[in-house]
Amino acid sequence: MTSSAAHDGHTGHLARRLGLPAAVAISVGTTIGSGIFSSLGAVAGAAGTATFVILAFVIGGIMQIPANLCYAELATAYPEDGGQYIYFREAGSRPLAFLTGWISFWATDPPSISIMALAIVNYIGYFVGMTPLVGAFVATAFVLVFMVVHLRSVEGGGHFQTIITAFKIIPFVLLIGVGMFFMKGDYLFAEAAVGAPIGIMALLAGVSATTWSYDGMASVCYMTGEIKDPQRTMPRALIISVIVVMALYVLLSTVAGGLLPIDALGTSAAPVADAAAKIPFIGNAAGAVTAVMAIIVIIGSLSSCIMFQPRIEYAMAKDGLFFRSFAKVHPRWHTPHVSIIMQCAVAIVLIFASDLTALLGYFTLVALVKNFLTFGTIFVLRRKVPGYQPSWRMPFGYLMAAIAMFMTGTLIVSTFFWAPVPSLVAAVVAIATGLPAYYYWSRHNADMVRGPATADARAEG
Repeated sequence: MTSSAAHDGHTGHLARRLGLPAAVAISVGTTIGSGIFSSLGAVAGAAGTATFVILAFVIGGIMQIPANLCYAELATAYPEDGGQYIYFREAGSRPLAFLTGWISFWATDPPSISIMALAIVNYIGYFVGMTPLVGAFVATAFVLVFMVVHLRSVEGGGHFQTIITAFKIIPFVLLIGVGMFFMKGDYLFAEAAVGAPIGIMALLAGVSATTWSYDGMASVCYMTGEIKDPQRTMPRALIISVIVVMALYVLLSTVAGGLLPIDALGTSAAPVADAAAKIPFIGNAAGAVTAVMAIIVIIGSLSSCIMFQPRIEYAMAKDGLFFRSFAKVHPRWHTPHVSIIMQCAVAIVLIFASDLTALLGYFTLVALVKNFLTFGTIFVLRRKVPGYQPSWRMPFGYLMAAIAMFMTGTLIVSTFFWAPVPSLVAAVVAIATGLPAYYYWSRHNADMVRGPATADARAEG
Protein backbone atom coordinates (compact mmCIF):
# COMPACT_ATOMS: atom_id res chain seq x y z
CA MET A 1 0.00 0.00 0.00
CA THR A 2 1.24 3.47 -0.84
CA SER A 3 1.03 5.83 2.11
CA SER A 4 -0.24 9.39 2.07
CA ALA A 5 3.05 10.41 3.54
CA ALA A 6 4.83 9.01 0.53
CA HIS A 7 2.56 10.91 -1.84
CA ASP A 8 3.39 14.17 -0.14
CA GLY A 9 7.11 13.51 -0.26
CA HIS A 10 7.58 13.70 3.47
CA THR A 11 9.07 10.31 4.10
CA GLY A 12 12.74 9.61 4.46
CA HIS A 13 14.96 6.75 5.42
CA LEU A 14 16.92 6.49 8.64
CA ALA A 15 20.50 5.32 8.20
CA ARG A 16 22.07 2.45 10.11
CA ARG A 17 24.44 4.33 12.40
CA LEU A 18 24.23 2.45 15.73
CA GLY A 19 26.52 -0.44 16.64
CA LEU A 20 26.41 -3.12 19.33
CA PRO A 21 27.43 -0.85 22.26
CA ALA A 22 24.62 1.60 21.50
CA ALA A 23 22.10 -1.24 21.06
CA VAL A 24 23.04 -2.72 24.44
CA ALA A 25 22.97 0.74 26.02
CA ILE A 26 19.41 1.39 24.81
CA SER A 27 18.23 -1.97 26.13
CA VAL A 28 20.04 -1.88 29.47
CA GLY A 29 19.50 1.85 29.92
CA THR A 30 15.75 1.48 29.54
CA THR A 31 15.50 -1.56 31.82
CA ILE A 32 17.50 -0.33 34.79
CA GLY A 33 15.40 2.55 36.05
CA SER A 34 14.09 3.92 39.31
CA GLY A 35 12.04 0.79 39.92
CA ILE A 36 14.94 -1.19 41.36
CA PHE A 37 15.18 1.31 44.23
CA SER A 38 11.81 0.10 45.53
CA SER A 39 11.21 -3.28 43.86
CA LEU A 40 14.00 -4.90 45.85
CA GLY A 41 11.89 -4.42 48.97
CA ALA A 42 8.79 -5.81 47.24
CA VAL A 43 10.68 -8.92 46.16
CA ALA A 44 12.03 -9.39 49.69
CA GLY A 45 8.57 -9.01 51.17
CA ALA A 46 7.20 -11.65 48.80
CA ALA A 47 10.11 -14.12 49.03
CA GLY A 48 10.53 -14.12 52.81
CA THR A 49 14.25 -15.00 52.98
CA ALA A 50 17.43 -13.48 51.59
CA THR A 51 18.23 -16.74 49.80
CA PHE A 52 14.87 -16.70 48.05
CA VAL A 53 15.32 -13.04 47.12
CA ILE A 54 18.56 -13.88 45.32
CA LEU A 55 17.03 -16.97 43.69
CA ALA A 56 14.01 -14.92 42.62
CA PHE A 57 16.20 -12.49 40.69
CA VAL A 58 18.15 -15.38 39.16
CA ILE A 59 15.00 -17.21 38.05
CA GLY A 60 13.33 -13.98 36.97
CA GLY A 61 16.32 -13.17 34.77
CA ILE A 62 16.42 -16.65 33.29
CA MET A 63 12.72 -16.47 32.49
CA GLN A 64 13.27 -13.15 30.73
CA ILE A 65 15.61 -14.85 28.27
CA PRO A 66 12.78 -16.41 26.18
CA ALA A 67 11.20 -12.96 25.70
CA ASN A 68 14.51 -11.54 24.50
CA LEU A 69 15.02 -14.49 22.17
CA CYS A 70 11.57 -13.90 20.66
CA TYR A 71 12.40 -10.27 20.01
CA ALA A 72 15.80 -11.22 18.58
CA GLU A 73 14.18 -13.54 16.04
CA LEU A 74 11.51 -11.00 15.09
CA ALA A 75 14.08 -8.21 14.76
CA THR A 76 16.21 -10.24 12.35
CA ALA A 77 13.13 -11.18 10.33
CA TYR A 78 12.07 -7.53 10.02
CA PRO A 79 15.14 -5.31 10.51
CA GLU A 80 13.31 -1.99 10.42
CA ASP A 81 12.13 0.64 12.88
CA GLY A 82 8.80 0.17 14.63
CA GLY A 83 9.14 -2.87 16.88
CA GLN A 84 5.78 -4.40 17.82
CA TYR A 85 3.93 -2.39 15.18
CA ILE A 86 5.98 -4.09 12.45
CA TYR A 87 5.54 -7.58 13.92
CA PHE A 88 1.75 -7.32 14.11
CA ARG A 89 1.59 -5.81 10.65
CA GLU A 90 3.63 -8.64 9.15
CA ALA A 91 1.59 -11.24 11.06
CA GLY A 92 -1.44 -9.97 9.14
CA SER A 93 -3.19 -7.81 11.71
CA ARG A 94 -2.95 -4.19 10.61
CA PRO A 95 -5.68 -3.05 13.06
CA LEU A 96 -3.79 -4.59 15.98
CA ALA A 97 -0.55 -3.10 14.66
CA PHE A 98 -2.19 0.32 14.55
CA LEU A 99 -3.65 -0.04 18.05
CA THR A 100 -0.16 -0.86 19.33
CA GLY A 101 1.21 2.46 18.11
CA TRP A 102 -1.95 4.40 18.97
CA ILE A 103 -1.83 3.24 22.60
CA SER A 104 1.91 3.84 22.75
CA PHE A 105 1.62 7.45 21.64
CA TRP A 106 -1.40 8.52 23.66
CA ALA A 107 -1.21 6.39 26.80
CA THR A 108 2.17 4.81 27.56
CA ASP A 109 5.21 6.42 25.93
CA PRO A 110 4.81 10.16 26.66
CA PRO A 111 3.56 9.40 30.22
CA SER A 112 6.72 7.39 30.85
CA ILE A 113 8.80 10.41 29.82
CA SER A 114 6.87 12.77 32.07
CA ILE A 115 6.96 10.36 35.02
CA MET A 116 10.73 9.93 34.75
CA ALA A 117 11.35 13.66 34.39
CA LEU A 118 9.27 14.32 37.51
CA ALA A 119 11.07 11.49 39.34
CA ILE A 120 14.42 13.18 38.64
CA VAL A 121 13.02 16.40 40.12
CA ASN A 122 11.81 14.51 43.20
CA TYR A 123 15.31 13.20 43.86
CA ILE A 124 16.85 16.62 43.20
CA GLY A 125 14.41 17.83 45.84
CA TYR A 126 16.44 15.85 48.37
CA PHE A 127 19.10 18.53 48.01
CA VAL A 128 17.17 21.60 46.85
CA GLY A 129 13.61 22.43 47.81
CA MET A 130 11.27 23.34 44.94
CA THR A 131 7.63 24.28 44.61
CA PRO A 132 5.54 21.97 42.37
CA LEU A 133 5.47 24.61 39.62
CA VAL A 134 9.25 25.12 39.68
CA GLY A 135 9.69 21.36 39.71
CA ALA A 136 7.49 21.05 36.62
CA PHE A 137 9.62 23.59 34.77
CA VAL A 138 12.83 21.79 35.80
CA ALA A 139 11.34 18.48 34.59
CA THR A 140 10.42 20.18 31.31
CA ALA A 141 14.01 21.40 30.96
CA PHE A 142 15.29 17.81 31.26
CA VAL A 143 12.90 16.67 28.53
CA LEU A 144 13.95 19.52 26.23
CA VAL A 145 17.67 18.89 26.75
CA PHE A 146 17.44 15.22 25.81
CA MET A 147 15.02 16.00 23.00
CA VAL A 148 17.68 18.23 21.44
CA VAL A 149 20.39 15.59 22.02
CA HIS A 150 18.41 12.98 20.11
CA LEU A 151 17.15 15.39 17.47
CA ARG A 152 20.58 16.51 16.35
CA SER A 153 22.12 13.11 15.62
CA VAL A 154 21.18 9.49 16.09
CA GLU A 155 24.88 8.65 16.14
CA GLY A 156 25.64 11.33 18.73
CA GLY A 157 22.58 10.25 20.71
CA GLY A 158 23.82 6.68 20.60
CA HIS A 159 27.22 7.71 21.92
CA PHE A 160 25.58 9.70 24.71
CA GLN A 161 23.29 6.79 25.60
CA THR A 162 26.28 4.44 25.76
CA ILE A 163 28.15 6.80 28.08
CA ILE A 164 25.21 7.53 30.38
CA THR A 165 24.31 3.82 30.62
CA ALA A 166 27.86 2.93 31.61
CA PHE A 167 27.84 5.84 34.05
CA LYS A 168 24.55 4.73 35.63
CA ILE A 169 25.90 1.23 36.25
CA ILE A 170 29.04 2.49 37.99
CA PRO A 171 27.31 3.52 41.25
CA PHE A 172 25.70 0.10 41.53
CA VAL A 173 29.02 -1.61 40.89
CA LEU A 174 30.70 0.51 43.56
CA LEU A 175 27.91 -0.15 46.06
CA ILE A 176 28.11 -3.88 45.35
CA GLY A 177 31.92 -3.96 45.46
CA VAL A 178 32.17 -2.07 48.74
CA GLY A 179 29.10 -3.59 50.34
CA MET A 180 30.44 -7.13 49.96
CA PHE A 181 33.07 -6.39 52.61
CA PHE A 182 30.41 -5.57 55.21
CA MET A 183 27.89 -8.33 54.56
CA LYS A 184 26.75 -10.62 57.36
CA GLY A 185 26.38 -14.28 56.54
CA ASP A 186 23.77 -14.65 59.26
CA TYR A 187 21.45 -12.37 57.31
CA LEU A 188 21.95 -14.22 54.03
CA PHE A 189 21.17 -17.64 55.44
CA ALA A 190 18.71 -16.71 58.16
CA GLU A 191 15.34 -18.43 58.32
CA ALA A 192 12.21 -16.52 57.41
CA ALA A 193 10.93 -14.07 60.00
CA VAL A 194 7.83 -14.97 61.96
CA GLY A 195 4.79 -14.46 59.77
CA ALA A 196 6.88 -14.16 56.59
CA PRO A 197 6.02 -16.28 53.54
CA ILE A 198 7.89 -19.57 53.22
CA GLY A 199 8.26 -22.46 50.77
CA ILE A 200 7.93 -22.75 47.03
CA MET A 201 4.96 -20.38 46.88
CA ALA A 202 7.07 -17.69 48.50
CA LEU A 203 9.78 -18.23 45.90
CA LEU A 204 7.26 -18.04 43.07
CA ALA A 205 5.83 -14.84 44.55
CA GLY A 206 9.33 -13.42 44.67
CA VAL A 207 9.94 -14.35 41.03
CA SER A 208 6.68 -12.69 40.03
CA ALA A 209 7.73 -9.53 41.89
CA THR A 210 10.96 -9.32 39.84
CA THR A 211 9.25 -9.26 36.45
CA TRP A 212 8.76 -5.47 36.36
CA SER A 213 12.46 -5.01 37.11
CA TYR A 214 13.35 -6.82 33.88
CA ASP A 215 10.83 -5.04 31.68
CA GLY A 216 12.09 -2.76 28.89
CA MET A 217 14.85 -4.76 27.19
CA ALA A 218 12.95 -4.97 23.91
CA SER A 219 13.09 -1.18 23.55
CA VAL A 220 16.02 -1.48 21.14
CA CYS A 221 13.71 -3.26 18.67
CA TYR A 222 12.00 0.07 18.02
CA MET A 223 15.25 1.14 16.34
CA THR A 224 16.26 -2.02 14.46
CA GLY A 225 16.22 -0.04 11.22
CA GLU A 226 19.07 2.11 12.54
CA ILE A 227 21.24 -0.72 13.87
CA LYS A 228 24.29 -1.76 11.86
CA ASP A 229 24.26 -5.40 10.74
CA PRO A 230 21.01 -6.12 12.65
CA GLN A 231 21.08 -9.82 11.78
CA ARG A 232 24.11 -10.21 14.04
CA THR A 233 23.81 -7.22 16.34
CA MET A 234 20.23 -7.62 17.57
CA PRO A 235 20.52 -11.18 18.96
CA ARG A 236 23.82 -10.27 20.60
CA ALA A 237 22.46 -7.05 22.09
CA LEU A 238 19.36 -8.69 23.55
CA ILE A 239 21.29 -11.62 25.02
CA ILE A 240 24.06 -9.42 26.44
CA SER A 241 21.44 -7.10 27.94
CA VAL A 242 19.66 -9.80 29.92
CA ILE A 243 22.99 -11.12 31.22
CA VAL A 244 24.16 -7.66 32.32
CA VAL A 245 20.88 -6.75 34.01
CA MET A 246 20.52 -10.12 35.71
CA ALA A 247 24.09 -10.02 37.03
CA LEU A 248 23.56 -6.51 38.41
CA TYR A 249 20.26 -7.40 40.10
CA VAL A 250 21.52 -10.66 41.55
CA LEU A 251 24.64 -9.05 43.00
CA LEU A 252 22.67 -6.07 44.33
CA SER A 253 20.10 -8.35 46.00
CA THR A 254 22.93 -10.43 47.49
CA VAL A 255 24.64 -7.40 49.00
CA ALA A 256 21.35 -5.91 50.24
CA GLY A 257 20.40 -9.24 51.78
CA GLY A 258 23.77 -9.39 53.53
CA LEU A 259 23.54 -5.85 54.88
CA LEU A 260 19.94 -5.86 56.13
CA PRO A 261 17.91 -8.51 57.96
CA ILE A 262 15.10 -9.83 55.77
CA ASP A 263 12.30 -8.32 57.84
CA ALA A 264 13.86 -4.85 57.49
CA LEU A 265 14.55 -5.38 53.78
CA GLY A 266 11.02 -6.60 53.10
CA THR A 267 9.34 -3.63 54.78
CA SER A 268 11.70 -0.91 53.59
CA ALA A 269 10.36 1.80 51.28
CA ALA A 270 13.96 2.61 50.27
CA PRO A 271 15.86 -0.71 50.46
CA VAL A 272 18.92 0.45 48.51
CA ALA A 273 19.34 3.49 50.75
CA ASP A 274 18.82 1.45 53.92
CA ALA A 275 21.35 -1.14 52.76
CA ALA A 276 23.88 1.58 51.87
CA ALA A 277 23.44 3.09 55.32
CA LYS A 278 24.93 -0.08 56.83
CA ILE A 279 28.27 0.61 55.11
CA PRO A 280 30.31 2.41 57.80
CA PHE A 281 31.77 5.32 55.85
CA ILE A 282 28.45 5.97 54.06
CA GLY A 283 26.18 5.79 57.09
CA ASN A 284 24.10 8.95 57.42
CA ALA A 285 24.99 10.00 53.88
CA ALA A 286 23.13 6.98 52.44
CA GLY A 287 20.12 9.08 51.50
CA ALA A 288 22.24 11.53 49.54
CA VAL A 289 24.22 8.73 47.88
CA THR A 290 21.02 6.96 46.84
CA ALA A 291 19.48 10.21 45.55
CA VAL A 292 22.53 10.81 43.33
CA MET A 293 22.39 7.22 42.10
CA ALA A 294 18.69 7.56 41.32
CA ILE A 295 19.19 10.82 39.42
CA ILE A 296 21.88 9.25 37.23
CA VAL A 297 19.86 6.07 36.68
CA ILE A 298 16.65 7.88 35.73
CA ILE A 299 18.47 10.32 33.44
CA GLY A 300 19.74 7.30 31.50
CA SER A 301 16.23 5.86 31.22
CA LEU A 302 14.73 9.22 30.24
CA SER A 303 17.32 9.68 27.50
CA SER A 304 16.70 6.17 26.20
CA CYS A 305 12.92 6.61 26.04
CA ILE A 306 13.16 9.93 24.21
CA MET A 307 15.52 8.24 21.76
CA PHE A 308 13.64 5.06 20.84
CA GLN A 309 9.95 5.64 21.52
CA PRO A 310 9.17 8.03 18.61
CA ARG A 311 10.26 5.38 16.10
CA ILE A 312 6.97 3.50 16.28
CA GLU A 313 4.94 6.54 15.16
CA TYR A 314 7.53 7.18 12.46
CA ALA A 315 6.97 3.64 11.15
CA MET A 316 3.19 4.04 11.28
CA ALA A 317 3.32 7.35 9.44
CA LYS A 318 5.44 5.80 6.69
CA ASP A 319 2.59 3.34 6.16
CA GLY A 320 0.08 6.18 6.12
CA LEU A 321 -1.45 5.08 9.41
CA PHE A 322 -0.56 8.13 11.48
CA PHE A 323 -0.17 11.88 11.01
CA ARG A 324 1.94 12.06 7.87
CA SER A 325 4.36 14.65 9.28
CA PHE A 326 5.61 12.01 11.74
CA ALA A 327 7.29 10.25 8.81
CA LYS A 328 9.54 13.23 8.08
CA VAL A 329 13.29 12.76 8.42
CA HIS A 330 15.37 15.88 9.00
CA PRO A 331 17.52 16.48 5.89
CA ARG A 332 20.63 17.36 7.90
CA TRP A 333 20.23 15.54 11.22
CA HIS A 334 18.76 12.34 9.71
CA THR A 335 16.37 11.81 12.63
CA PRO A 336 12.54 11.57 12.73
CA HIS A 337 12.42 15.09 14.15
CA VAL A 338 8.66 15.67 14.04
CA SER A 339 7.92 12.40 15.81
CA ILE A 340 10.49 13.18 18.53
CA ILE A 341 9.26 16.75 19.03
CA MET A 342 5.58 15.82 19.19
CA GLN A 343 6.11 12.98 21.66
CA CYS A 344 8.12 15.27 23.93
CA ALA A 345 5.45 17.96 23.57
CA VAL A 346 2.77 15.56 24.81
CA ALA A 347 5.06 14.52 27.68
CA ILE A 348 5.55 18.17 28.69
CA VAL A 349 1.79 18.71 28.76
CA LEU A 350 1.49 15.68 31.05
CA ILE A 351 4.18 17.08 33.35
CA PHE A 352 1.79 19.93 34.15
CA ALA A 353 -1.19 17.55 34.41
CA SER A 354 0.00 15.02 36.97
CA ASP A 355 -3.52 13.75 37.68
CA LEU A 356 -3.90 12.80 34.03
CA THR A 357 -0.51 11.06 34.08
CA ALA A 358 -1.63 8.94 37.04
CA LEU A 359 -4.86 8.08 35.21
CA LEU A 360 -2.96 6.92 32.13
CA GLY A 361 -1.18 4.42 34.36
CA TYR A 362 -4.27 2.25 34.04
CA PHE A 363 -3.29 1.55 30.42
CA THR A 364 -0.55 -0.71 31.80
CA LEU A 365 -2.84 -3.69 31.37
CA VAL A 366 -3.37 -2.84 27.70
CA ALA A 367 0.39 -2.52 27.19
CA LEU A 368 0.94 -5.93 28.78
CA VAL A 369 -1.67 -7.53 26.54
CA LYS A 370 0.10 -6.23 23.42
CA ASN A 371 3.37 -7.69 24.77
CA PHE A 372 1.60 -11.00 25.29
CA LEU A 373 0.25 -10.97 21.74
CA THR A 374 3.66 -10.00 20.33
CA PHE A 375 5.11 -13.28 21.53
CA GLY A 376 2.11 -15.01 19.99
CA THR A 377 3.07 -13.66 16.55
CA ILE A 378 5.89 -16.22 16.55
CA PHE A 379 3.29 -18.99 16.17
CA VAL A 380 1.52 -17.15 13.35
CA LEU A 381 4.61 -16.07 11.45
CA ARG A 382 6.41 -19.41 11.61
CA ARG A 383 3.39 -21.37 10.44
CA LYS A 384 1.46 -19.13 8.09
CA VAL A 385 3.75 -16.54 6.53
CA PRO A 386 5.82 -17.95 3.64
CA GLY A 387 8.11 -14.95 3.53
CA TYR A 388 9.07 -15.22 7.19
CA GLN A 389 12.82 -15.76 7.00
CA PRO A 390 14.64 -14.51 10.12
CA SER A 391 18.40 -14.71 9.80
CA TRP A 392 18.52 -15.95 13.40
CA ARG A 393 16.04 -18.44 14.83
CA MET A 394 15.82 -19.02 18.54
CA PRO A 395 16.21 -22.61 19.75
CA PHE A 396 13.01 -24.37 20.88
CA GLY A 397 11.07 -21.54 19.28
CA TYR A 398 7.51 -22.43 20.23
CA LEU A 399 8.52 -23.37 23.78
CA MET A 400 10.41 -20.09 24.23
CA ALA A 401 7.42 -18.11 22.94
CA ALA A 402 5.08 -20.01 25.26
CA ILE A 403 7.29 -19.28 28.29
CA ALA A 404 7.43 -15.59 27.35
CA MET A 405 3.64 -15.53 27.06
CA PHE A 406 3.28 -17.26 30.43
CA MET A 407 5.53 -14.72 32.16
CA THR A 408 3.65 -11.82 30.63
CA GLY A 409 0.39 -13.52 31.51
CA THR A 410 1.30 -13.51 35.21
CA LEU A 411 1.83 -9.75 34.99
CA ILE A 412 -1.51 -9.32 33.24
CA VAL A 413 -3.31 -11.20 36.02
CA SER A 414 -1.58 -9.30 38.83
CA THR A 415 -2.19 -5.96 37.11
CA PHE A 416 -5.85 -6.78 36.55
CA PHE A 417 -6.35 -7.56 40.23
CA TRP A 418 -4.60 -4.29 41.12
CA ALA A 419 -7.17 -2.17 39.27
CA PRO A 420 -9.72 -4.31 37.39
CA VAL A 421 -12.38 -1.76 36.52
CA PRO A 422 -10.06 1.13 35.49
CA SER A 423 -7.95 -1.31 33.47
CA LEU A 424 -11.00 -2.58 31.58
CA VAL A 425 -12.20 0.97 31.01
CA ALA A 426 -8.75 1.86 29.65
CA ALA A 427 -8.94 -1.11 27.25
CA VAL A 428 -12.37 -0.05 26.02
CA VAL A 429 -11.18 3.54 25.53
CA ALA A 430 -8.13 2.33 23.57
CA ILE A 431 -10.29 0.27 21.20
CA ALA A 432 -13.12 2.82 20.95
CA THR A 433 -10.73 5.61 19.94
CA GLY A 434 -8.16 3.55 18.06
CA LEU A 435 -10.32 1.57 15.64
CA PRO A 436 -12.16 4.61 14.19
CA ALA A 437 -8.80 6.33 13.75
CA TYR A 438 -7.43 3.22 12.02
CA TYR A 439 -10.33 3.01 9.59
CA TYR A 440 -10.08 6.73 8.87
CA TRP A 441 -6.42 6.48 7.90
CA SER A 442 -6.97 3.25 5.98
CA ARG A 443 -9.78 4.85 3.96
CA HIS A 444 -7.69 7.99 3.43
CA ASN A 445 -4.85 5.81 2.15
CA ALA A 446 -7.17 4.01 -0.24
CA ASP A 447 -8.45 7.35 -1.56
CA MET A 448 -4.90 8.61 -2.09
CA VAL A 449 -4.05 5.51 -4.10
CA ARG A 450 -7.33 5.50 -5.98
CA GLY A 451 -7.07 9.19 -6.88
CA PRO A 452 -3.96 8.99 -9.09
CA ALA A 453 -5.15 5.72 -10.62
CA THR A 454 -8.51 7.25 -11.53
CA ALA A 455 -6.81 10.29 -13.04
CA ASP A 456 -4.56 8.06 -15.17
CA ALA A 457 -7.57 6.08 -16.41
CA ARG A 458 -9.39 9.25 -17.39
CA ALA A 459 -6.31 10.50 -19.25
CA GLU A 460 -6.09 7.26 -21.21
CA GLY A 461 -9.79 7.45 -22.04
